[in-house]
Amino acid sequence: MGHRKGVEAVREAVRTAGEVGIRYLTLFAFSSENWSRPEAEVSDLMGLLKAFIRRDLADLHRQNVRIRVIGDKNNLRGDILPLLLEAEDTTRNNTGITLVIAFNYGSHDEMTRAMQALAVDVAQGRLTVDQITPERIASKLDTAGIPDPDLVLRTSGEERLSNFLLWQAAYSELLFVPELWPDFNREVFLNALKIYAGRERRSGGLSQPTLAVGS
Repeated sequence: MGHRKGVEAVREAVRTAGEVGIRYLTLFAFSSENWSRPEAEVSDLMGLLKAFIRRDLADLHRQNVRIRVIGDKNNLRGDILPLLLEAEDTTRNNTGITLVIAFNYGSHDEMTRAMQALAVDVAQGRLTVDQITPERIASKLDTAGIPDPDLVLRTSGEERLSNFLLWQAAYSELLFVPELWPDFNREVFLNALKIYAGRERRSGGLSQPTLAVGS
């Protein structure tokens, strides 16, 4: 029941983000470690994700939402990969908020795949070791072309990143709220943004006033 109510929280979060002008919203839908959960729970989560895409894709498309999926797409079960690819392809040309769905995602796995891709480029002579820069590493990550997050918000009172966007969140503001995700509503979201807006951004230099979430 909590997972089902969490889907409603997703819808409200997307609506709220669009209303306040956030350009990118990334939701951690399913981690690469979540496969170790009980089979019944995994099956239920897969069913919810498929139902969300089938039921909400047309509505998100009408709202001009662009969907981007990050995470390891290799060896995904059954019909889940075609649905994810359909969601991306259907909304590819939309110009509103970009909803980034992290599915079968883990930051360690993402960075490992990026390093392997760079190693192949070096081994095949397309790249030298000296040419491996932070920018080139970022270009090999699942989030290539997506701005780094201004704010990483964690629900449920947990105060850890749980292998989420570790590279990208190097200079993000972190905010931990006590509400469980199923209880994450518009009021909680707007209050979190208010707290964020009162912070000063620092990126290793002088402080910068916070003006907006997203890019």
